[in-house]
This record gives sequence, structure tokens and C-alpha cells, in this order.
Amino acid sequence: MVLPSLLSPVRPRLTVAAVVEDHGRFLMVEERDRQGRLVINQPAGHVEGGESLVAALIREALEETGFGVEPLFVVGAYLWMTPDGSLSYLRMAIAAKALNQEADRPLDEGIERAIWLSRDELVAEIDRHRSPLVLRCVDDYLSGEHYPLTLMKSFIA
Repeated sequence: MVLPSLLSPVRPRLTVAAVVEDHGRFLMVEERDRQGRLVINQPAGHVEGGESLVAALIREALEETGFGVEPLFVVGAYLWMTPDGSLSYLRMAIAAKALNQEADRPLDEGIERAIWLSRDELVAEIDRHRSPLVLRCVDDYLSGEHYPLTLMKSFIA
């Protein structure tokens, strides 16, 4: 039996999300969603044409937080559809190490600020998460899920 949700004409948008941890705190962004709400998310965004997943992660983290990052390993791949069924995302969550921060760098439009939060602080703000993937990626990271970056292959002309 095929589930009706699998027949949806909505194709997933490919995104990357940086799971950056330092001494029990995670690098997050406060950003405005489509409804203008201030939400919490990992530094994340869409993969551009001709861009590898790793390159997209490095770019998005810098644009949204001002931090350069070093990708370490894959945490997981997550397929998620918005509750209203209008959008679908395939998120590649990649653990990364924070390097230097360009403190004066302007952040992407819609990003209010970069913040460091513990898991407990994230749980306390669960109503402000951009999606259920925010906490799930952190929990998978903390449970030790990690796969080599070589899992991801890019064949870009």
C-alpha cells in the first residue's frame, strides 16, 4: 500500500544545517520565518546550483552567524514536510567545528543574531523552533550518530 503523503506533488528542497557544539552549547540563529515570527534554527539554508553540500554548509554558517566552520561528519539526512503539506525539505545535518568569527560581518537578511544555547535551553524554547528538526539534529548528534563526510558525493560539472 502506498501512503497518500508519498504521492504529494511537493518535491523536497535540499538544505544543509550546521550542528556546531562547543562545551555543551550549540550555535543557533534567531531568524524571522515567513510569518514574521522570531524562531530558532541551526545555521542552515538551501544548496545553490553547482555547490557541494560541504561548500553550502560552510557558506550558510558564515552568512548566518559570521563564524567560519570546519565540517567534521554527517549527523543525518532528514526528510520533513510542513504540517500544511505545502513544503518539503531534505536536510543534511553536518556537524562542524566553529573557527573564527567575523564579528562585524553583516548577517543574512532575516537573521536577527547568532546565539549559543545548551540542549536544556533549546528544550525550554521548543515552541520557537523553526521545525522539529532543530532538536532532533541536536539529539542525534548527542547520541553519537555520525557518519564520514565521504558518505556525501558530489558530481558537479
